[in-house]
Amino acid sequence: MNLIVDVGNTFVKFAVFDNDELIHKVSFKIEDFKKHYKSLRKEFSDIESAIISSVGRLTKKQREIIEEDLNVLELNHKTKLPFENKYKTPKTLGVDRIALASASVKQFPDRNVLIIDAGTCITYDFVTKKNSYLGGAISPGIRIRYQALHNLTANLPLLEKNQPKTIIGNTTESSIHSGVIIGAIKEIDGVIDQYRSKYQDLTVILTGGDANFLSNQLKNSIFANSNFLLEGLNFILEFNSK
Repeated sequence: MNLIVDVGNTFVKFAVFDNDELIHKVSFKIEDFKKHYKSLRKEFSDIESAIISSVGRLTKKQREIIEEDLNVLELNHKTKLPFENKYKTPKTLGVDRIALASASVKQFPDRNVLIIDAGTCITYDFVTKKNSYLGGAISPGIRIRYQALHNLTANLPLLEKNQPKTIIGNTTESSIHSGVIIGAIKEIDGVIDQYRSKYQDLTVILTGGDANFLSNQLKNSIFANSNFLLEGLNFILEFNSK
């Protein structure tokens, strides 16, 4: 069994894989790291290896809790990967984006794949059918867009995401929802259209915390998979265990 430790900007996720099957997943705030790890190990004593992917802040003590207990691979730009990385600044490429590209190679071999991760940020990552990662784009996620409108203006309220009923907002709140949600949807559809104009055989994956919220609002055909990043991390761990 493998333990996947995904430290994001907002939450930490633990996932347990038995070969390629995801059998357990839990998400929590980073300050509860030790408590959740101890609980997990009581339930899954057969775990032998772990991979740590951290875009957030994991302390040395938190790392040591796992390193003292399991064989640990910490994902970074030096890790052996199942694809050719053509990013010009590999040291700055986020480990989350590396994991997503790896999942695409595992699940969609010999395909041109665009992976869209709708989380804190909306990231776009492209892997060619020849197994080359070329890069992509980073834009503000839905939550950041709401926060920016509130924090950088004098009078706009901070709202929770809500699907607008119409593009024409007739109140300040409905106008914000229209601008944020419809703006994000049009951005994502527009990016997909641009890729498809060059790669007609494109496969598109939508993942991340806002994937389910957005998936049925997009005009483009996509595969929605909220566990895509975790599956990619498990594949990297298996790939490095050979």
